[in-house]
Amino acid sequence: MYSPIKNAIIAAVGIVCLGAISLPAAAQTQQTPKAPAQKQSQLPKPKMHYMVIQVIQSEPGVMNAALNNAENLTKYYEDKGEKVEIEFVAHGNGLAMLRTDTSPVKDRITAMSSKMKNVSFTGCANTIANQSKAENKDVTLIPEAKIVPAGIARILELQEKGWAYVRS
Repeated sequence: MYSPIKNAIIAAVGIVCLGAISLPAAAQTQQTPKAPAQKQSQLPKPKMHYMVIQVIQSEPGVMNAALNNAENLTKYYEDKGEKVEIEFVAHGNGLAMLRTDTSPVKDRITAMSSKMKNVSFTGCANTIANQSKAENKDVTLIPEAKIVPAGIARILELQEKGWAYVRS
């Protein structure tokens, strides 16, 4: 037989288990750590895109189309708040794009290079050597161009790093 004290204890335990009795407010609130305020320097960086454009033809129309592609791609991603890095790799007949004596687009490249820091130009050392020997003169590149040992290897290396590829 239960005594009134035992009944009161059993009732109290049941109420506590069911949550009918409130605990003090301090015990009820769970302390969740607050995330630190995000500083300006911690804002996410804009998404980056990478494009390598191979130039292997000596036609001015093809060269201008390739340069147009770079300008259009840059504008497209700037409008989206994103960034793109573009590298032209010229070799074979396409080296004419970067040669000081044959480039039909050297003034345009100079202008682009001064305002579009995301675009770079590289010429193939193998092609320079072969053309210098065939023409019996030193082949030089415009100041905006850098020389890479092998143009085709440069393209492969960029693709292995995740760069997209376009041929002109």
